[in-house]
Amino acid sequence: MKILTLETSAKSVSCAVVEDGAPLASAYQCTGLTHSRTLLPMVDAMLKNADLTLDDINAIAIAAGPGSFTGLRIGIAAVKGLAWAADKPCLGVSTLEAMAQNAAHIDGLIVGAMDARRSQVYNAVFEAKGGELTRLTPDRAISLEELCAQLQGKQQPITVLGDGGVLCYRYLEEHGVKCSLAPSMLLYQSAVGVGLAAERAYARGEAVSAQELLPVYLRPAQAERLRSSKLNQ
Repeated sequence: MKILTLETSAKSVSCAVVEDGAPLASAYQCTGLTHSRTLLPMVDAMLKNADLTLDDINAIAIAAGPGSFTGLRIGIAAVKGLAWAADKPCLGVSTLEAMAQNAAHIDGLIVGAMDARRSQVYNAVFEAKGGELTRLTPDRAISLEELCAQLQGKQQPITVLGDGGVLCYRYLEEHGVKCSLAPSMLLYQSAVGVGLAAERAYARGEAVSAQELLPVYLRPAQAERLRSSKLNQ
């Protein structure tokens, strides 16, 4: 089956078509332009260049979070619109699980990290063995100090990646946790990783309708936090 995939969780934006564990087409951009401006033209050009249309697509997937609140909303809205118009099922997958697919061939612990601000990282830890990933922690927003404490004393090789990977790598190294930073071509989120995670989610029966697809923020938006604090004063 062919899955059209989108990744809008951070500064970069990408799209891909994945079939049976391999990318048929992909496009990536990290120029600082807003996703609302770049995403749909990128998808349209990629499909045309691959001689594909939405009729050829079996499902549409998105990195549903965690990540940039604005980025996630743009991506979710795009998937909802495409899926509703074409009557396709949707798949929302973990941004952290999707990025970990980049390093699934590196045996050891894979640490996905995104800068969550407020002295925290969005994070999840996976074990990679023989190209397969096993999730060891849920997606969570924790401090670098907490993450470091959890990784202290681990004997397996540790690979860090994600748009918070450099921040995480430096902190761990400074505090005595030996680890490696994924090479630049594998460091950041990509829609191909979303597709690989989406294939597994589809096999588990996790496809939903366009109406049911929702972002996963992990914590309230800043506006919600401010509103809550004012109500509690």
